[in-house]
Amino acid sequence: MSTLSVDAREAEEEPAEAAFTSQRPLDYVPGILLLIGVGVLGKYAQIWWNATAKHHHWTVPDIEYVLWAIVIGLLITNTVGLHRIFRPGVLTYQFWLKVGIVALGSRFVLGDIAKLGATSLVQILVDMAVAGTIILVVARAFGLSGKLGSLLAIGTSICGVSAIVAAKGAIRARNADVSYAIAAILALGAVGLFALPPLGHLFGLTNYEFGLWAGLAVDNTAETTATGYLFSDHAGKIAVLVKSTRNALIGFVVLGFALYWAARGQADAIAPGARAKAAFVWAKFPKFVLGFLAVSAIATAHWLSKGQTANLANVSKWAFLLTFAGVGLTTDIRQIARTGWRPLVVAVIGLTVVASVSLGLVLLTSRVFHWGVTT
Repeated sequence: MSTLSVDAREAEEEPAEAAFTSQRPLDYVPGILLLIGVGVLGKYAQIWWNATAKHHHWTVPDIEYVLWAIVIGLLITNTVGLHRIFRPGVLTYQFWLKVGIVALGSRFVLGDIAKLGATSLVQILVDMAVAGTIILVVARAFGLSGKLGSLLAIGTSICGVSAIVAAKGAIRARNADVSYAIAAILALGAVGLFALPPLGHLFGLTNYEFGLWAGLAVDNTAETTATGYLFSDHAGKIAVLVKSTRNALIGFVVLGFALYWAARGQADAIAPGARAKAAFVWAKFPKFVLGFLAVSAIATAHWLSKGQTANLANVSKWAFLLTFAGVGLTTDIRQIARTGWRPLVVAVIGLTVVASVSLGLVLLTSRVFHWGVTT
């Protein structure tokens, strides 16, 4: 096969999101309006549900607006479909997620972040080591390529799609492998989103314990945030903080895999020396985490009035509302199903391992060692 035909085939395998970016601001308006519409509809659906149940004296669970927004988005995408005119704006949900996380920093003091961050860091490192090793072994057993196995390990143990995209160039992964890994991770995000909250109630987890579990077990930041808030507002805050700690490790994990593949001549070599490696880690570091810490530092120093803190809290809630709508609107079940069964099976095994190990760590640290707040 000629080089030209290989390039053409790989160009066709690029993730679909790349085809929907635009340089014209007006192209984003329809999709952003759709995010707002779905989010607001989800909020009013919660109000309608509770009012109807109260009127008819029904005993029903309070279904949070988070779930309503996601389900409405899922129904739109998987029935009538999402027209390409909406795609650029809908894909901004990742931007609104980062805005929400940065604004959420106003509700934390640095002491809490340092305490919880230290606790979760130990758990994250154990999770990474166990899950990453098992995924690599299972991927080889199922006949997946080494780099697809690496992408699944990176995505499952650290930060989902963002980590996969960060690793793509570093390990010179094929576009097809990237697409498979992304589809598998998105499928897992959907599974975790709907499975973990009921399990959390079944196991009798506290808000703190569930937030810690969601932050450790769910891959994508958007799905992690939604999963936490489906359980409770406090659990959502904890999940975001723990996930931000995981996100901060992206550069180190990608560096490790890059060095591994470079040593085998299958990735670009990284210049020797600590400075070059530090520059690589910084390039992969999610900068919105610094924004979160900066806002938290300002709040800790009491430089924000009560009104300003309340305004930032509202910004965070609205930004997350658009994020939850975007999660539903970008989850195409049919596209995920076309990925094939082997990467999905490996990813499901990875999710099961991560969820089990992280739950064990959460219960061990909170109920045996009594680390952190357990209310």
